[in-house]
Amino acid sequence: MNKNLTVVIVFMVASVIVGITTLAAVEISSQEAAGALIAWIQRKAPIATSGDNTYIAWWTNKTGNDEVTFRASTDNGATFADKINLSNSTSADSQDVEIAADGDNVIVTWWERNATSNEPVLRISTDNGETFGSLLRLAANGTIGVGGG
Repeated sequence: MNKNLTVVIVFMVASVIVGITTLAAVEISSQEAAGALIAWIQRKAPIATSGDNTYIAWWTNKTGNDEVTFRASTDNGATFADKINLSNSTSADSQDVEIAADGDNVIVTWWERNATSNEPVLRISTDNGETFGSLLRLAANGTIGVGGG
């Protein structure tokens, strides 16, 4: 059995001149090339904006453990506040971060992964990313959050 990873990339090319759409497939059979492509796709740093605020989150492995990091700008990206480590998890790798913003609220979500768990989590800021609430584990049954309604 061939254990090389094969990635097929399909490009849709629209031809304006003749008005047709064609599909072309490119196969990457090299394990190194496919691994580099997957790593590049997974290393994205999503951005969210709301008003003059710009937020960016990413995951990094500078400590030997994947962590989710966040930065905020309140002046359209001219300057950014200090980095905040949102995950601080030593028992799992924090990966596949996503971010959304609306008004003063910023929501950052990611996956906590280890050998026995693959759990979606999130943290919420209600002050333009200056501080974040507790880690919320989305896979847990029952009501998530603190306090009454």
